[in-house]
Amino acid sequence: MFSLRSMNRADWPRVANLIYLSTNVWYESNRGHSIFSGGPEVCELFPQVYEDLDPECGIVAEHKTSGMLIGSCFYHPRETHVSLGIMNVHPNYFGAGVASAILRFIIDFADQRDLPVRLVSSAMNLDSFSLYTRYGFAPFAVYQDMTIPVPKKGLEVPEDVSLDRVREADLEDVSGMGAVEFEIAGISRERDYCYFMENDLEIWRTLVSTDESGEIDGFLVSVDHPGSRMIGPGVAKSAEVAEALLFAQLDHFRGKSPVFLVPVNRPDLVSRLYATGAKNCEIHFGQVLGDAQPIRGIVMPTFMPETG
Repeated sequence: MFSLRSMNRADWPRVANLIYLSTNVWYESNRGHSIFSGGPEVCELFPQVYEDLDPECGIVAEHKTSGMLIGSCFYHPRETHVSLGIMNVHPNYFGAGVASAILRFIIDFADQRDLPVRLVSSAMNLDSFSLYTRYGFAPFAVYQDMTIPVPKKGLEVPEDVSLDRVREADLEDVSGMGAVEFEIAGISRERDYCYFMENDLEIWRTLVSTDESGEIDGFLVSVDHPGSRMIGPGVAKSAEVAEALLFAQLDHFRGKSPVFLVPVNRPDLVSRLYATGAKNCEIHFGQVLGDAQPIRGIVMPTFMPETG
């Protein structure tokens, strides 16, 4: 019924339409609201960013008779793992084996390189959860998606939260960012940081925090685009560092309501965010097929791009 092939530039409008349609249909049917607004063109951000980062690492499922694109996904080979990005199937073909075929392709790709596969998936979508666990993925972290409507004048930073050691990152910080993420999460993806800081699309903001000796003890990225307003990815050695980075990023979203993921097992951080007006909007699992280092700090993942 369908075949898999590499995504190309001419596919981007159709892939964007597929992402927009399938995501909104699922959320409208199961949660009573849509995720994307502004038309399918806002979702061209996904193929554009993923192609910038990993050329020819997008895959589509094409109907053999009609030529219609009925599925798509992105994957990201890194030094320590392969991240599985946003996966979509056309609503008319839910349950037709499209997602399974795409997933098998990416697992085979990772197996050939002896790398684990990592992803962040909704805990509320039992179909996708069942798909991944059926193939052997196991949760290693739970995150609560939170959002805060940031006033146009900005959020009031609590008196005991210091932003003195938070600053804009530059390319000289890449190795330090890589070292702290490897220490905390056991993964490495330094070219992602370079991409964020080069910021050719003018949508990224990358901040670092430094300790008393000037060493990086955390970083946090954000993206501000109609197709994705999120804070993350990032890591921090402590809740205090995570709080400072989050408040600094939130100030960049005045008049908007960004989404960010925080670990549910850090009530110190979560309670601070509740007190600031944050509300939960979803739950996600960090999942892995293969080995995953225990997290030694705070990890704040994202979906743009998928960080696993």
